Amino acid sequence: MKITFITGNQHKVKEARGIFDNFGIELEHVDFGYPEIQGDLVDVAKFGAKHVAVRLGRPVIVEDAGIFIKSLKWFPGTYSSYVQDTIGNKGILKLMSDNTDRYAEFRSAVGFCTPKTEPKIFLGTISGVIGSSEQGNHGFAYDPLFIPEGYTQSFGELSTDEKNKFSHRRKSLEKFAMWYKDYVGD
Repeated sequence: MKITFITGNQHKVKEARGIFDNFGIELEHVDFGYPEIQGDLVDVAKFGAKHVAVRLGRPVIVEDAGIFIKSLKWFPGTYSSYVQDTIGNKGILKLMSDNTDRYAEFRSAVGFCTPKTEPKIFLGTISGVIGSSEQGNHGFAYDPLFIPEGYTQSFGELSTDEKNKFSHRRKSLEKFAMWYKDYVGD
Protein backbone atom coordinates (compact mmCIF):
# COMPACT_ATOMS: atom_id res chain seq x y z
CA MET A 1 0.00 0.00 0.00
CA LYS A 2 1.20 3.46 -0.85
CA ILE A 3 -0.14 7.00 -0.40
CA THR A 4 1.11 10.36 -1.63
CA PHE A 5 1.41 12.99 1.10
CA ILE A 6 1.38 16.58 -0.15
CA THR A 7 3.29 18.90 2.18
CA GLY A 8 6.29 21.17 2.28
CA ASN A 9 6.85 20.43 5.97
CA GLN A 10 9.56 17.82 6.63
CA HIS A 11 8.48 17.51 10.29
CA LYS A 12 5.05 16.31 9.12
CA VAL A 13 6.63 13.85 6.70
CA LYS A 14 8.78 12.30 9.42
CA GLU A 15 5.82 12.00 11.80
CA ALA A 16 3.61 10.47 9.09
CA ARG A 17 6.26 7.94 8.04
CA GLY A 18 6.65 6.76 11.63
CA ILE A 19 2.89 6.24 11.92
CA PHE A 20 2.29 4.70 8.50
CA ASP A 21 5.13 2.19 8.97
CA ASN A 22 3.00 0.60 11.72
CA PHE A 23 0.20 0.08 9.19
CA GLY A 24 2.33 -1.16 6.29
CA ILE A 25 1.62 1.99 4.27
CA GLU A 26 4.45 3.38 2.16
CA LEU A 27 4.57 7.16 2.12
CA GLU A 28 5.50 9.07 -1.00
CA HIS A 29 6.20 12.72 -0.22
CA VAL A 30 5.49 15.40 -2.81
CA ASP A 31 6.02 19.11 -2.12
CA PHE A 32 3.29 20.52 -4.34
CA GLY A 33 1.82 23.82 -3.25
CA TYR A 34 -1.92 24.36 -3.29
CA PRO A 35 -4.15 27.30 -2.43
CA GLU A 36 -5.35 27.42 1.18
CA ILE A 37 -8.84 28.81 1.15
CA GLN A 38 -10.32 30.84 3.98
CA GLY A 39 -12.35 28.59 6.26
CA ASP A 40 -11.96 26.04 9.02
CA LEU A 41 -9.46 23.16 9.01
CA VAL A 42 -11.98 20.82 7.40
CA ASP A 43 -12.65 23.27 4.55
CA VAL A 44 -8.93 23.80 3.95
CA ALA A 45 -8.15 20.05 3.96
CA LYS A 46 -11.10 19.21 1.67
CA PHE A 47 -10.22 21.89 -0.85
CA GLY A 48 -6.50 21.09 -0.81
CA ALA A 49 -6.98 17.33 -1.20
CA LYS A 50 -9.44 17.72 -4.07
CA HIS A 51 -7.33 20.36 -5.82
CA VAL A 52 -4.13 18.30 -5.70
CA ALA A 53 -5.75 14.93 -6.50
CA VAL A 54 -7.25 16.41 -9.67
CA ARG A 55 -4.04 18.24 -10.63
CA LEU A 56 -1.78 15.20 -10.07
CA GLY A 57 -4.32 12.62 -11.25
CA ARG A 58 -3.85 10.29 -8.27
CA PRO A 59 -5.00 9.69 -4.69
CA VAL A 60 -3.39 12.03 -2.16
CA ILE A 61 -3.56 13.20 1.42
CA VAL A 62 -2.98 16.68 2.76
CA GLU A 63 -2.89 17.76 6.38
CA ASP A 64 -3.79 21.10 7.86
CA ALA A 65 -3.25 21.84 11.53
CA GLY A 66 -3.34 24.72 13.90
CA ILE A 67 -3.31 25.82 17.49
CA PHE A 68 -6.60 27.16 18.81
CA ILE A 69 -6.46 29.29 21.97
CA LYS A 70 -9.77 29.65 23.80
CA SER A 71 -9.18 33.06 25.45
CA LEU A 72 -8.15 34.49 22.06
CA LYS A 73 -11.45 33.34 20.55
CA TRP A 74 -9.70 30.27 19.07
CA PHE A 75 -7.03 32.38 17.34
CA PRO A 76 -4.73 31.75 15.53
CA GLY A 77 -6.56 28.60 14.30
CA THR A 78 -6.31 28.25 10.53
CA TYR A 79 -3.95 31.22 10.48
CA SER A 80 -1.40 29.43 12.68
CA SER A 81 1.30 29.23 10.02
CA TYR A 82 0.95 32.89 9.08
CA VAL A 83 0.90 33.99 12.73
CA GLN A 84 3.98 31.87 13.44
CA ASP A 85 5.79 33.55 10.52
CA THR A 86 4.76 37.07 11.56
CA ILE A 87 4.56 37.41 15.37
CA GLY A 88 5.89 34.00 16.39
CA ASN A 89 5.74 32.50 19.87
CA LYS A 90 6.82 35.74 21.52
CA GLY A 91 3.83 37.49 19.95
CA ILE A 92 1.45 34.80 21.20
CA LEU A 93 2.91 35.13 24.70
CA LYS A 94 2.40 38.89 24.52
CA LEU A 95 -1.25 38.41 23.48
CA MET A 96 -1.68 35.97 26.38
CA SER A 97 0.09 38.11 29.00
CA ASP A 98 -3.09 39.14 30.85
CA ASN A 99 -5.05 35.92 30.28
CA THR A 100 -5.61 33.49 33.12
CA ASP A 101 -7.53 31.08 30.86
CA ARG A 102 -4.67 29.41 28.98
CA TYR A 103 -6.66 26.49 27.53
CA ALA A 104 -5.67 25.57 23.97
CA GLU A 105 -6.09 22.77 21.48
CA PHE A 106 -3.89 21.53 18.68
CA ARG A 107 -6.17 20.33 15.88
CA SER A 108 -5.32 18.37 12.75
CA ALA A 109 -7.40 17.57 9.67
CA VAL A 110 -6.16 14.99 7.15
CA GLY A 111 -7.90 15.17 3.79
CA PHE A 112 -7.87 12.19 1.42
CA CYS A 113 -9.10 12.42 -2.14
CA THR A 114 -8.85 10.68 -5.49
CA PRO A 115 -9.33 12.49 -8.80
CA LYS A 116 -12.87 11.09 -9.08
CA THR A 117 -14.14 11.12 -5.48
CA GLU A 118 -15.12 13.69 -2.94
CA PRO A 119 -12.64 14.32 -0.10
CA LYS A 120 -12.82 12.33 3.12
CA ILE A 121 -11.62 14.02 6.35
CA PHE A 122 -9.98 12.55 9.47
CA LEU A 123 -9.71 14.74 12.58
CA GLY A 124 -7.38 14.69 15.57
CA THR A 125 -7.33 17.00 18.60
CA ILE A 126 -5.22 17.27 21.73
CA SER A 127 -6.04 19.56 24.66
CA GLY A 128 -3.63 21.46 26.85
CA VAL A 129 -2.55 24.92 27.94
CA ILE A 130 -0.26 27.67 26.71
CA GLY A 131 2.74 27.97 29.02
CA SER A 132 3.93 31.32 30.35
CA SER A 133 7.21 31.05 28.40
CA GLU A 134 8.84 29.00 25.66
CA GLN A 135 10.20 25.73 27.02
CA GLY A 136 12.37 23.24 25.13
CA ASN A 137 13.91 23.10 21.70
CA HIS A 138 12.32 19.98 20.22
CA GLY A 139 9.58 20.04 17.63
CA PHE A 140 8.66 23.17 15.73
CA ALA A 141 6.40 26.22 15.68
CA TYR A 142 4.17 26.36 18.80
CA ASP A 143 5.58 23.20 20.41
CA PRO A 144 7.63 25.12 23.05
CA LEU A 145 4.43 26.90 24.19
CA PHE A 146 1.96 24.01 24.32
CA ILE A 147 1.74 21.82 27.43
CA PRO A 148 -0.50 18.83 26.71
CA GLU A 149 -3.13 17.81 29.25
CA GLY A 150 -1.67 15.47 31.86
CA TYR A 151 1.90 16.67 31.29
CA THR A 152 4.13 19.24 32.94
CA GLN A 153 6.44 19.50 29.92
CA SER A 154 5.74 21.33 26.67
CA PHE A 155 5.80 19.57 23.31
CA GLY A 156 9.12 21.41 22.88
CA GLU A 157 10.56 19.56 25.89
CA LEU A 158 9.34 16.13 24.78
CA SER A 159 11.34 14.14 22.27
CA THR A 160 9.82 13.78 18.82
CA ASP A 161 9.09 10.11 19.58
CA GLU A 162 7.33 10.99 22.86
CA LYS A 163 5.23 13.71 21.23
CA ASN A 164 4.35 11.53 18.26
CA LYS A 165 2.88 8.85 20.55
CA PHE A 166 -0.20 11.01 21.21
CA SER A 167 -0.13 14.19 19.10
CA HIS A 168 -3.10 15.67 17.25
CA ARG A 169 -1.46 14.74 13.95
CA ARG A 170 -0.92 11.17 15.10
CA LYS A 171 -4.62 10.90 15.92
CA SER A 172 -5.75 12.15 12.50
CA LEU A 173 -3.12 10.16 10.57
CA GLU A 174 -3.95 6.95 12.47
CA LYS A 175 -7.66 7.40 11.77
CA PHE A 176 -6.79 7.79 8.09
CA ALA A 177 -4.42 4.79 8.09
CA MET A 178 -7.00 2.47 9.70
CA TRP A 179 -9.62 3.56 7.19
CA TYR A 180 -7.18 3.38 4.24
CA LYS A 181 -6.20 -0.23 5.00
CA ASP A 182 -9.86 -1.18 4.59
CA TYR A 183 -10.34 1.13 1.59
CA VAL A 184 -7.41 -0.34 -0.35
CA GLY A 185 -7.60 -3.84 1.12
CA ASP A 186 -4.62 -5.87 2.21
